[in-house]
Amino acid sequence: MQREDEGTKGLKDTGHADQPVIEAKGLNLVFQTADGPVQALKDVNLSIGAGEFVSFIGPSGCGKTTFLRAIAALETPTSGSLTVNGMSPDEARRRRAYGYVFQAAGLYPWRTIAGNIRLPLEIMSFDRKAQDERVSHVLELVELKGFGKKFPWQLSGGMQQRASIARALAFDADILLMDEPFGALDEIVRDRLNEETLKLWARTGKTVGFVTHSIPEAVYLSTKIVVMSPRPGRITDVIDSPLPRERPLDIRDSREFIEIAHRVREGLRAGHHEE
Repeated sequence: MQREDEGTKGLKDTGHADQPVIEAKGLNLVFQTADGPVQALKDVNLSIGAGEFVSFIGPSGCGKTTFLRAIAALETPTSGSLTVNGMSPDEARRRRAYGYVFQAAGLYPWRTIAGNIRLPLEIMSFDRKAQDERVSHVLELVELKGFGKKFPWQLSGGMQQRASIARALAFDADILLMDEPFGALDEIVRDRLNEETLKLWARTGKTVGFVTHSIPEAVYLSTKIVVMSPRPGRITDVIDSPLPRERPLDIRDSREFIEIAHRVREGLRAGHHEE
C-alpha cells in the first residue's frame, strides 16, 4: 500500500517529458458484432508525455472513447502496441496508474459525497486515517470543501461531476482519463468547470487524456489536440498548442485561439473527405 502521507500531496514529480507516459504504435482495434467486424481504430500512432493535457476530438463513432478505454484496459486492441508508463494497459490498471472520469458522474445515491470519494480507497485497503486525509484533500482540490456530508441528489450536475473527478483523484494516480465529462452540462457551467479543470491540472501535474466533441473546449484546455476521423478511427492531425498554460476564458477571443480552432475544424473536415 502507498504511504499514508501521500494523501496530502499537491504537485508531484511527473518524470521526464521525453519518456512517453502513453504510447501507441500501429494500434488497431476491431469489434466483432452480429453484423460482422467493425474497425473502431486503425493504425493509431501517438505519444503522450508526462504532464501533458491531451484532448481527443472527432465525430461520434471515431474511436475517441475506444482509445481512452484501451488505455484503461477496458478494451483490448487487435494489433499494434499500447503502453502506459512503459507497461501493458492491463498491468498499469493493476498498479492503479490512472483515474477514470466517465460521461455521467455515476455517484451512488445512498452514499454521501465523501463516501463516494472514499470508495476506491476502501477497495484498495487504505486505513481510515489515510482515507480521511485523501478525501479532505481532493474535496478541497475540486472546490467542494464542506460538501462531504451531502448526498449526490443535493448537489447540482456540475458539482456531482466535480465529485466524480475527486473520486478519480483520490488514490493519486499520475494519469487522469476523462471521457467527455462536461458534455451534458449547460454552457455556463461548462465554462466554469473548464476553468477549474485547468487550475486542477496546474496544481496536480497530472497527465490528462480528455475526450470532447467541443472545439472551443479542446483548444482551451489542451497542450495537445488529437483530431480523429470517422470510423475507422484514425488520427488526422496532432496539434501542439502554443497557448500559455495559464488561460483566462477571454483567451478564446484571441487570434491564436481562433487559428488553432480553425485548424481543428479543417482536420475534422479532412477526416470526413477521406471516408
